[in-house]
Amino acid sequence: MSIQIIFLFLAILTTGLMAGIFFTWTNAVTPGIGQLSDLGYLRALQSMNRVILNPVFYIVFICPIIMLPLATLLNYNSASSLVFTLLLIASVIYSLGVFIITIRGNIPLNNLLDKSDLEGFSIEDASKLRNEIETKWNNFNLIRTITSSISFILMIIICFSITI
Repeated sequence: MSIQIIFLFLAILTTGLMAGIFFTWTNAVTPGIGQLSDLGYLRALQSMNRVILNPVFYIVFICPIIMLPLATLLNYNSASSLVFTLLLIASVIYSLGVFIITIRGNIPLNNLLDKSDLEGFSIEDASKLRNEIETKWNNFNLIRTITSSISFILMIIICFSITI
C-alpha cells in the first residue's frame, strides 16, 4: 500500500468523522439544548465543551489539517489531475471553513463560556451570556458542518474517480 493511499485514507476517515461530529451538533445537540432555560443551556454547553476536549478528539480534529495537505502534495503528479484538484479544493475548504472558523470563532466563545462561573449567575446574567454566545456559536458550527461535509464529499468523489 502506497503512502498516497494511506494519507488519503486517513484524510477521508478523519474528515468524515469531523463532518459527522459537526452534523450531529448542528442537527441534534444544539437544537436539543436550545430548548433549555438560559442557565440550563449554558451549563449543558459548558459541560459538553469541557468533555469533548480530550486526546482522541484532538487527534481526529488535527488529522485532516495535516493529512489533507499531505495527500494533496503527494498527488501533485498524480496520473489524474482531477484527484489533485479535488484534494486541493477539499484542503482549502476544510482549512478555512473548519480550522480557521474553529480557531477564530468557536474557541473564543467556548473560552468565554468556560471561564464563566455559572453558579453565581442571575437570570439576567445567564440571558446576557446566552445571547452573546448561542447564535454566533451555532452559525460558526453550521459553517463547519457545511465545509467539512463538502470536503468529505469531494474525497468520496476522489475514491470513485480512482476506481473507475
